[in-house]
Amino acid sequence: MAQSFFWYELMTTDTKAAEAFYTEVVGWKAEAFPGAEMEYTVMNAGDRGVGGVMLIPDEVKAMGTPPMWLGYIYAADTDAATDAMKKAGGAVHQPPRDIPSVGRFSVVADPQGATFYIMTPSPQAPDQPPLDGMTPGHIGWNELMTTDWQKAFDFYASQFGWTKDQAVDMGPEYGTYQTVKTGGSAGVGMMNKPPHLPVAVWGFYFAVDGIDAAAERVKSAGGTITMGPMQVPGGQWTLNAIDPQGAHFGLVSNTQ
Repeated sequence: MAQSFFWYELMTTDTKAAEAFYTEVVGWKAEAFPGAEMEYTVMNAGDRGVGGVMLIPDEVKAMGTPPMWLGYIYAADTDAATDAMKKAGGAVHQPPRDIPSVGRFSVVADPQGATFYIMTPSPQAPDQPPLDGMTPGHIGWNELMTTDWQKAFDFYASQFGWTKDQAVDMGPEYGTYQTVKTGGSAGVGMMNKPPHLPVAVWGFYFAVDGIDAAAERVKSAGGTITMGPMQVPGGQWTLNAIDPQGAHFGLVSNTQ
């Protein structure tokens, strides 16, 4: 069975400002996570958590890591998945460790350098069955911008059971955009990154109801739109933006 992204996390320099921004733009409700070792805020769509917000750890900040969103991919056994990924050419930034009552996780990167988490949820963690990814407030799309999408796809296929869906020709400037089936509720796409992106990276699109109104909320809340709004193959509308602390994100909507 294919494994997919199931949780998302923002590491930032100002958690309260980030919470206020995404509450305004996406419609999330911020809720402090009780009993956490560090300050951690869960962002909820309705009664369901979809992601978390935390300060960039000092040791990560010392490495020059900017504010960024990261995704968690489910694994039945984090230790085994981390070991297999390393043998397949990936890197381990933080070996498996436990978060009491939450799960066991590791911080890893694929062979092209895109960072993500692997996690096995604890039996005590809330059960959150998948919803339609285009439900407002949920994650509608996961996008890998990388140096070699074909090799990246082979890696994720071997590790998590992903399979190819449709390939879209984006023209000579961007090349092929490969959509991927993961078994998750949100879509996945891969493409070779444009030259201005320094490293391979995963990006995430949060679903909203109406892209034009959402674009205005981004600007009024202090964010910067870097691309769009625009209609993409399949009929959906997207934009790319940067939040006030510098983290990149996307929005996606079924309507303009």
